[in-house]
Amino acid sequence: MSRQLKYVDPLRNPRFASEEVRNRRGWVLLLTSALIPGSVQTMLGNRKMGRFALRVTLVTWALLLVVLVLAIVRKQWLISLATSSFVLIPLMAFAVLLGVVWVLCLLDTVRLIRVASLGKRTRPVFLSAALVSVLVVGGAFTYGVTTLNSGRQLLNNIFNSRKVEKAVDGRYNIALLGSDAGKGRTGVRPDSLSVVSIDAKTGAAVSIGLPRNMQNVPFPKGSPLAKEYPNGYNCGDDCLLNAVYQLGEDNASLFPDDGPPAGVQATKQAMEGVTGLKIQYYAMIDLKGFEQLIDAMGGIKLTSHVRVPISSKTNKRTGKHGPPKGWIEPGENIHLDGYHALWYARSREFASDYERMTRQRCVQEAMLTQLDPATVLSRFQKIAGAAPNVVSTDVPRSQLDYFVDLAQKTRDHKLGKLNLSPPRVKPSHPDFDKAHSLVQEAIKKSEENAQKDKQGLGAPADVSYYAMGADTLAAPESNDDDAKDKEICEVK
Repeated sequence: MSRQLKYVDPLRNPRFASEEVRNRRGWVLLLTSALIPGSVQTMLGNRKMGRFALRVTLVTWALLLVVLVLAIVRKQWLISLATSSFVLIPLMAFAVLLGVVWVLCLLDTVRLIRVASLGKRTRPVFLSAALVSVLVVGGAFTYGVTTLNSGRQLLNNIFNSRKVEKAVDGRYNIALLGSDAGKGRTGVRPDSLSVVSIDAKTGAAVSIGLPRNMQNVPFPKGSPLAKEYPNGYNCGDDCLLNAVYQLGEDNASLFPDDGPPAGVQATKQAMEGVTGLKIQYYAMIDLKGFEQLIDAMGGIKLTSHVRVPISSKTNKRTGKHGPPKGWIEPGENIHLDGYHALWYARSREFASDYERMTRQRCVQEAMLTQLDPATVLSRFQKIAGAAPNVVSTDVPRSQLDYFVDLAQKTRDHKLGKLNLSPPRVKPSHPDFDKAHSLVQEAIKKSEENAQKDKQGLGAPADVSYYAMGADTLAAPESNDDDAKDKEICEVK
C-alpha cells in the first residue's frame, strides 16, 4: 500500500521547507509588512488586528489620493486644509495611530516569521533589517507628527483670528515694516517701510518704498492722530515717518484694543496718508531676529556692490565709533550667515539712509527668494522655532490660503516698483498730491502689464517670491528705481 504525499504550505508551515525557502519566506513577509501593514497578520496571524491595520492603510492611501487630486485641481483648498487646526489636530492623531499600527505590525511579523527557522547566516542580517525597518518607520512618524505640531504652533503664534478685511478698489494693500529695535535703542523704529499693492484677482503687484525720514506725513480723515495733527506730523526735525510708531505707542488709548499694536496702527495710517491707499494688513520683520532665522535657513546669498563696515562700539565720551572691526566685502552671490546678514542690513557708518534702506530690502528679498520648499522641509524645526521671533502680522489665519494662492499668481506678472524718494519726492518737503499721483500711475502701469501678460503680449519677469510684501527683483524697464538699487545690491 503506497503512502499518500500531502502538500504543506511553506508560508504557514516553514519547518517542513528547506532552509533556502524559509529564508526567502522571511524576507518576503518582512517586505510585505513594511509596504502593506496588516497584510501578514491577515494571512498568518491575528486576523482582527490585520483587518484593522489594513483599514488604516487603505484610509491613508485614500487621503494621499485626495491630497494629490487637490494639489492638481484645487490647490487653494489644500492650503486651506493644511492651515486649519480643525484638520491638523485630527491629522496628527491619525499619524500617531498609523505609526503605532505600522510598528506593531512589523514587530508581530518578526514573531510570525520565527527567526529561529532562518539559516544561521541569515538571522543576524534579517534581525538588523527588521530593526532598521522599525526605527525608520517609527522615526519617520515621530518626525512627521512633530513637524505638524510645529507648523500648527507656528500658525497660531504668527497669524490671528481677527476680522477679514475686504479688497478696496479691487486691491489689497499691505504695509511691510522692517523693525530695527536693537540693544540700547528706545522703542521700535521701522526703518524700512514699503507698501505692496496687489490686484485681488490677477496678483499683479506694485511695491512702493517710503523713506523713513519723510516729514510732515498726513493722517487720513477719521484717524485718531488726524485730530492731534490736522496739518500732518509737523513738530520739527524729529517728527519723521519712522517716529510715528512710537507716537502711536505713546497714545495707545486712542486706538482700538482688539487690533494690532497702537504703533503699527499709527504707522499704517501714516502710510495711508503718504500713498493715498487704504492699507488692510501689515507684516513686520524684526531685523534683530533676522540673525536667528537666517542661521536657521542656512544663510542667504546676495550680490553686493558696496563695502559694508562691521562697526565697533561707540565711545561714550566722544559719541563716535572706533575703527571698524571688519568689513563685508563686495562680491557676486556672497554667502552671509545671520551675524553678517544683520550687519549688512543695519550698518550705518559711511552710508546714506537710502543705501541702508536698499541693503535692508536686499536682505528681505534674499530671505523670501531663498526660503524655498526644499529649505523649509529640510530645516523646518529650526525655521519654525525662529519665525515667531522675527515676523508679526495681522493677516487673519482664515485668509492665509487666499494670500498664498495670490502670491503664486504674482509670480506670473512683472512686478512694479516705485520709490517715493528724491528726486521724485523730497522727504523734507514732500508733495503728497504728487506722491498719490505717482502711486496711481504705478498701479495703472501694473494693471496694463498684467493685461498684456494675459493676452500673451508680455513676458513674465524673473521675479522673487512675493509673500505679503517684498520689493521686486525685476521692474519694468521704464522704471529706473531698480537700476539705482542694483548699484548697491541685488538678489540674482
